[in-house]
Amino acid sequence: MERDRSPAVQVNDLEAWPVLPLESWEATYATLHRWMQIVGKIRLALCADFNHWWHATLYVTPRGLTTGPIPYGQRMFQMDFDFLKHELRVTTADDESGSIPLVPRSVADFYHETLATLAALRLPMTIWTTPVEVEDRTPFEEDHKHASYDPEKAQRCWRILLQAYRVLTLFRGRFIGKVSPVHFFWGSFDLAVTRFSGRPAPQHAGVPNLARFVAREAYSHEVSSCGFWPGAGHGEPAFYAYAYPEPQGFKQHQVQPNEAYYHETLREFILPYEAVRMANMPDDALLAFAQTTYEAAAISGNWDREALERSHTLRWRERHSWYR
Repeated sequence: MERDRSPAVQVNDLEAWPVLPLESWEATYATLHRWMQIVGKIRLALCADFNHWWHATLYVTPRGLTTGPIPYGQRMFQMDFDFLKHELRVTTADDESGSIPLVPRSVADFYHETLATLAALRLPMTIWTTPVEVEDRTPFEEDHKHASYDPEKAQRCWRILLQAYRVLTLFRGRFIGKVSPVHFFWGSFDLAVTRFSGRPAPQHAGVPNLARFVAREAYSHEVSSCGFWPGAGHGEPAFYAYAYPEPQGFKQHQVQPNEAYYHETLREFILPYEAVRMANMPDDALLAFAQTTYEAAAISGNWDREALERSHTLRWRERHSWYR
């Protein structure tokens, strides 16, 4: 007998998809973005290189975001943002630990205490302290401007990431070609999953406030990517989807749900978070967006879908098992 892998999805629970307008937490967002860059740069400095910078990302957990295990010589440690206790926790394989409270404090203060905590655990570190993918590139140790932290809003953001991770992981499982984890990029502060056609892509022109070689490695091959932003870039929390390189006919493709639209400046499809939050079945709305925007890329770009996708029968069985 087939095991039921998940409880049936019920009608929309608005507490599971909390409201989070950008204007209500923009200062916290800017501060938390830089705190996460500090932790992300520590992971980046110590982990072995993976393709497309996958070794640098953070991962959603039932309590927040984590680096996962980080090597330090023959030792191992992990850093976890806990948005229930509101602390950054550092734990080692030697059963040692330390924590940094997540409270209103400057980026400079957070940076110095984080490195001091690591040093106290015999994990001394130096990192490049210039933030990336932001206009204000004040080095962490000099940044006393960004010093806000609203615990309720930070927790709401994590709860949205948790739901997005759950649904996008289901979407990820429909693809048998090369596909990324559902992971969190601390540079751009977004959760993303990326599918690959298997073909190399033209050299990327670059991204503002990011070294060109980083973008070129990230987009070395053709992609269809879908994810969630809390608001930066278009002024509203939204799910997004894009293709690189964008094939002819991509933006004219009909995508679902009806609230989704193509943003000419960003050159990507946008689905406002509120449209998902208020949908009768948020999972279905997000899955429809992920699937139809992928199809826009795969059809317009002539991907070998038969080789890259799981069979329609298997996808139906998986969906039936999930929703029954």
